[in-house]
Amino acid sequence: MPDMNDWNQQVITEFRANEGKVGGMFAGRPMVLVHHRGRTSGNDYVIPVVYLAKDGDGDSIYIFASKGGAPTNPDWYLNLIAAGETTIEVGTDSYPVTIHELQGEERDRVYAEQVAVMPNFGEYEEKAAGIRTIPVLELKRH
Repeated sequence: MPDMNDWNQQVITEFRANEGKVGGMFAGRPMVLVHHRGRTSGNDYVIPVVYLAKDGDGDSIYIFASKGGAPTNPDWYLNLIAAGETTIEVGTDSYPVTIHELQGEERDRVYAEQVAVMPNFGEYEEKAAGIRTIPVLELKRH
């Protein structure tokens, strides 16, 4: 199995070389590069993830800590929650955002919107059922 860090770096390089567009399994999908700092290591990281634009709000997007339906949350999610704010890259733009975790009905509604656009997120939710609820984060430009 290829190293996830190498794979992510390839996606990041392609994203930056093509004004935010990538091919492969992410072709045609909205991608964002999310910067975060390790809460224990202090190291700086960048993770490529798909996002869902917030209807009627050009300053907010949603990201999903799915980790492919794994039983644990991704480290980047824990780092973002600890920080409360970060920087993201969308297309050729880079800007700071605040981080807000959605809860309850709002979380469920937004996650269902993502499943409608990318059905594999429904599969991730099924894998995680009874173990964890996949977090949904709103990233809002500030």
